[in-house]
Amino acid sequence: MADYKNVKTLDAVDAAYLAGLIDGEGSVSLHRKHRDENRQLVISISSTEKQLLTYTQSVLGAGKITNKRTYKVHHTPSVTFVITNRQALDCLRQVAPYAR
Repeated sequence: MADYKNVKTLDAVDAAYLAGLIDGEGSVSLHRKHRDENRQLVISISSTEKQLLTYTQSVLGAGKITNKRTYKVHHTPSVTFVITNRQALDCLRQVAPYAR
């Protein structure tokens, strides 16, 4: 069960799938929200398929999905899944054996 520090325990198939998503469509970074704050671990995945990110959020039991702004009319609307700090670290621990 997920709590404020940990994500759900992933089975091997879900962990491998999420590792592929992070490798292919995502990023892992250290990000600072404000100049005077410490950096935070951030995993983000962007996609034009919201169902994919909704699945990711439900498998992990944590994270946030936000809409990205479309600046040009020919751009497809997209969404971003973000998970931070201890939850991101817990996620990385589980998917690392499957990541490239």
